[in-house]
Amino acid sequence: MDDQNRKPDDRQGFSSEEPARDDPYANVRRESEPYTFGPFGSGQRTGSERPYPEQSQPDIIVPVSSTKEYRPFTVSGGSRDWGSKPPRRSSFRSMFAAFLVGVVTLGALMFAADHNNWFSSSLLGGTMNAEEAVSKPAGSPVNNSTDVVRPNNIAKIFEQSSPAVVKIETYSSSSANDNGGGGILEDPFFRQFFGDNFGNGNEGGNRGNGSDNGAAQPTGMGSGFIFDSTGYILTNQHVIGGADQIKVTVNGHDQPLNAKLLGSSYDLDLAVLKVEGKDFPTLKLGDSSSLNMGDWVVAIGNPYGFDHTVTVGVLSSNEREISIPDSNGQRNYQHLLQTDASINPGNSGGPLLNLKGEVVGINTAVSAQAQGIGFAIPTSTITEVLDNLKSNTKIPQKPAPFIGATLADMTADIATRLGIDKSTAGAFVTEVLYGSPAYKGDLRQYDVIVGIDGQSVSKKEELIAAIQKKTVGDKVTLNVIRSDKKIDVPVEIGDRNEYQTQ
Repeated sequence: MDDQNRKPDDRQGFSSEEPARDDPYANVRRESEPYTFGPFGSGQRTGSERPYPEQSQPDIIVPVSSTKEYRPFTVSGGSRDWGSKPPRRSSFRSMFAAFLVGVVTLGALMFAADHNNWFSSSLLGGTMNAEEAVSKPAGSPVNNSTDVVRPNNIAKIFEQSSPAVVKIETYSSSSANDNGGGGILEDPFFRQFFGDNFGNGNEGGNRGNGSDNGAAQPTGMGSGFIFDSTGYILTNQHVIGGADQIKVTVNGHDQPLNAKLLGSSYDLDLAVLKVEGKDFPTLKLGDSSSLNMGDWVVAIGNPYGFDHTVTVGVLSSNEREISIPDSNGQRNYQHLLQTDASINPGNSGGPLLNLKGEVVGINTAVSAQAQGIGFAIPTSTITEVLDNLKSNTKIPQKPAPFIGATLADMTADIATRLGIDKSTAGAFVTEVLYGSPAYKGDLRQYDVIVGIDGQSVSKKEELIAAIQKKTVGDKVTLNVIRSDKKIDVPVEIGDRNEYQTQ
């Protein structure tokens, strides 16, 4: 059958009744594949339309296999790619070599980062090390990216240090109490620095077992710590001052131990006690000069009779100076450590510890008018005199120029009461100590000192500073107003240390 007698077919222009002679796959093509691959695309043809002219190459038909599914592919270059190529497999050697290169590179980067401190350097916002912090100029921003919470070793410090902290209770005879010797409970020292309510509560000093001591009555309570395993204890002088009997409660002992006072210093407010025994737990004296402001510190003591109370704070400042008058004179503290660790009545004499568990100070006083202002005597002061206190030998003291008068600033009200000009400025004499240089020079109570050696003074601090610049034995002339008259009072500068030993 020639081409003219064929019937048009809807799909490829071939008759559906009779397959083409030269197309052995016509039936398969008609049933499965309506499209051809070629430059003209695909579409419907009529029986008269031929894709090629007469005598040209016959149609190329791609049969579809019943067992393989074909997908169209793009043409690359000048050749046609009728199927996908399998992926190229990498050799084991190549993979292993790449792995080794990665390991070496990563190791080198880690070593360089650790050696050069890349990830903790301040350049990347990390924490500066000690050397960087010291070299940082003032005013440089502080990085707070690290953990700034309270140290987590406080419990360990307390566990190791607490057994060496002791409670000290003092007792006095009935006759002493009858004569007004109420010990530290009546001392102005505590009324100023611990408040007027000190001694009126249920602190340990008032809970002492007076029946066990016969006529002796409890007069005070404080803290201390053992620094020598043979029973040597450090505390404050004001804790045991005026006591007839001292009892120390030591951890692990059922009954308080009798303590002997070996040596004490009123000026330094230090004392060393001794209890009989051996193998006592001890605390090591550290270096207070190594502390920096802001360093964490731990206080352990017996505030208000609550045995072995631990409080935590920071070093607020150092080299503080305070003066506290009491019934025996005036305590002039120097080089004190200031801390915001809670210190209360009963903490006096207890240790102030660093994070190594070393003693850096002895808790001594706290301001009752403020919150978080406590003071401790630094170990730099303690170590200088510790041997003298243990052996009860005199502590070498520098001469302390003084005249022996208690002074106050002049006010208009005082001037009116004295009957003098209200504008009078100077130092008002409220008390003259018996036997002092001022007493011997005939300086009197209610005198107004307006100058020294012709140099006027407007307040007591100026007069005190002028006296302290003098040398013991110097003779000065105090310019005084007494009963509305101006007089001169000659006074020889004395040594406070000699006066207090008399």
